[in-house]
Amino acid sequence: MRPSLPSLASVAAVGAVLAVLPFVLSDYNTYLGATVGVFFVAILGLNILTGYTGQISIGHGAFMAIGGYTTAVLSRDHNTNLILTMLIAFGFCFVAGLLFGLPALRLSGVYLALATFALAISIPYLPLQWSTYLGGTGGVQLTPVGNVWLYGVAWATAAVLFVLAWLLLRGRIGRAFRAVRDSEIAAVASGVEIGIYKTLAFAISAAFCGAAGSLYVMSLYGAGPQEFGVDLSLSLLVGAAVAGLGSLWGLLAGAAFVGLLPKISTSVPVIGNDHGRNVVYGVLVIVVMLALPGGLAGLLARLRPPDGT
Repeated sequence: MRPSLPSLASVAAVGAVLAVLPFVLSDYNTYLGATVGVFFVAILGLNILTGYTGQISIGHGAFMAIGGYTTAVLSRDHNTNLILTMLIAFGFCFVAGLLFGLPALRLSGVYLALATFALAISIPYLPLQWSTYLGGTGGVQLTPVGNVWLYGVAWATAAVLFVLAWLLLRGRIGRAFRAVRDSEIAAVASGVEIGIYKTLAFAISAAFCGAAGSLYVMSLYGAGPQEFGVDLSLSLLVGAAVAGLGSLWGLLAGAAFVGLLPKISTSVPVIGNDHGRNVVYGVLVIVVMLALPGGLAGLLARLRPPDGT
C-alpha cells in the first residue's frame, strides 16, 4: 500500500529536524543523538526479524559485536576507511545471519529465543580466546572521530536502511514475511517457501545489526567484549517493543528510549547510581509496556487508519 501524504510529510519533518539538530546541540548532546541513530539501525534490523516474521531473538547484540569488531580490526590493521568497513560489516553479518538462520529453521518460539540467547552469551567471549587478533579484554582501539561526523554518518545510514527496509517490506518479500508471522500453515498453502524467507529475514536483520555495530564502535572509539554483553541484546528487544513490533513508524521512539534513558536515569536521586539507574530503567519499561502494550506504533495505529508498514 502507498503511504499517505500525512505520513510522508511526518517523515520529511522528522528528517529535517534531525538534519538541523547537530548545528544547535552541544557536542555532548550531538553524541547522544548519534547514539540514538545507532540504536535506530539496530532496532530496525531486529524488527524485521521479530516484528515481521515472528522469530524472537534475544541475541542480536552478537551480530553488532561481529560488525563492530570487523570495523575495528580492518581500521587498525589495514587503515581501511570507516565507511568502507561498515559496508564490509554489513555483508559479513548478512552471511553470518544466513549461517545461523539455516540451523535455526528447526527452532521456533522459546527454543529459538534460547538459541539466540546462547549466541549473545558466547560471541563476546571470542575476543578473549583470540586475543592476538581481537585485543582480549583490552579490545581494539579506534582513532576518535568528531561527534558531528559521527552523527551525520549514523543518521545517513539510518535513513538509507530505513528506505531499504520500507521498500523490502512493502513488496513481495514483506508480504511473505507477514504471511510467515501470521500463520506458517496458511503461508505454505499460499506457496510461500517458509525456509527461504525465514532465513532471509535472519540474514537481513543480522546485516542491519552489523552496520549498527560498526557505528557503535565508532561512537565508543573501539571494540571491547564488555560492550557487547547480553544487556545490549536485551536493550534492542526492549527498544523494538517500545517502538512497536511489525511497524516502522515507532522506531525513533524505541531508539530514543534505549539510547537516552540509561543516561538520563543516572541523574534520578535514588540510592546507588548504577543500581538506581537499573531500577529507574526497569520501572519505566514496565510503565511503558502497560501504557502502550503495542508500542508507539500501536498507539499511532489506533489514532489513524493503517496506511503502510
